[in-house]
Amino acid sequence: MSFSFEAKNELCRLPVQKLCCARAEACGILLYCNTFTSAEVRIITGNPHLAGRLPKLFHRAFGLRFDRLPETGESGKLVFQISDGEKLRRIADLLGFSPEQNLALHINFALLEEDCCRAAFLRGAFFAGGSVTDPAKRYHLELATSHLQVSRELEALLRECGYPPKSVSRSGSFITYFKQSDQIEDFLTLIGAPVAAMNVMSAKLEKGLRNSVNRRLNCDSANLDKAVEAAQEQLEAIGRLRDAGVLEQLPDKLQQTAALRAAHPELTLSELAENFDPPVTKSCLNHRLRKLMQMAKEL
Repeated sequence: MSFSFEAKNELCRLPVQKLCCARAEACGILLYCNTFTSAEVRIITGNPHLAGRLPKLFHRAFGLRFDRLPETGESGKLVFQISDGEKLRRIADLLGFSPEQNLALHINFALLEEDCCRAAFLRGAFFAGGSVTDPAKRYHLELATSHLQVSRELEALLRECGYPPKSVSRSGSFITYFKQSDQIEDFLTLIGAPVAAMNVMSAKLEKGLRNSVNRRLNCDSANLDKAVEAAQEQLEAIGRLRDAGVLEQLPDKLQQTAALRAAHPELTLSELAENFDPPVTKSCLNHRLRKLMQMAKEL
């Protein structure tokens, strides 16, 4: 199942109770569904859980039944249709539309005065025209409608709710979308899908942890490369001093340093310093090695 499918399944588990919220949710579905005109309502979904919710929702919101329902056991694209003129006029009247104007569609903000009704409206819009990408891949949630005015008013509504979206037109549809993970989390929580919101948050945390580990590994790898390069230069300097017969004439501390470095070329400065008896500090060891390298350069 896709992430969108699972999110909508979670939303479908919310009860259809308050009349005002049922009507707001149905309004969101109608403004974002396949067809909503003065002649027909047509809602097509591939989600069986949403298909089970629609008849209860429309009966609660408008007190009517669909003229066409999917057959029992039908799968794939499930079609719900209303073509009866009286039912369509009732829907238009309850939602504040004028059939004489061929349903000049817009968001009736009088239906969305309460916070719960706003959330229900956005939930309906997401049911019919929404999708959200798997956050493990990328962050993207969008709501698509064929009505320009509805898209503009939805953007204003979301901004008022504190979730400023972006907009674009694509293939005759008007898209309102989010690409910020925190905005997607907040939107999903608002419409009643906290589990999906938590999954977005978990994916973000996992990505952050993975990136942090990668940065640490890259940093450690770079430091290791530097240590290997430095050790190689030190060994070459010690070799030049030995070949020139100078090494045996150096003070005991420098001879001990050269001998331990030659015996342990793989150790870091901190690890090598611990091999002295008694142990020396990293700063002291670094000073001795620099002195050996300087002497080698002066040969």
